[in-house]
Amino acid sequence: MKLLIVDDSLMMRKMVERALAEKNFTIAGTAQNGEEALEIFAKTLPDLVTLDISMPKMDGLSCLMEMLKIKGDAKILMVSSQSDTAIAKETLARGAAGFITKPFSAADLIKKVNEILGA
Repeated sequence: MKLLIVDDSLMMRKMVERALAEKNFTIAGTAQNGEEALEIFAKTLPDLVTLDISMPKMDGLSCLMEMLKIKGDAKILMVSSQSDTAIAKETLARGAAGFITKPFSAADLIKKVNEILGA
């Protein structure tokens, strides 16, 4: 399975990559903003995307909408440092497959990914 990791924090991208390494994902790419993410997404059509909401150049909500135009059944896990339930509900209403709040543990991330992928 192909994974795209999108976060403006290198530390967070590395943490997600390490946490999901045991899930046998191939890293389709990593991006630090929504514009980079869309380029990689369109080329690789990953099975799962972890997508930060607050990023430079293009925020996660805008990126989510563009990704779903490219691949309507994309599995996108939104990631945010804001624990506001309204934001979580909005991302899910817009088509995200799930939502997780930073900081999270590797176990929390794996649990959420398993829910999304039906594992």
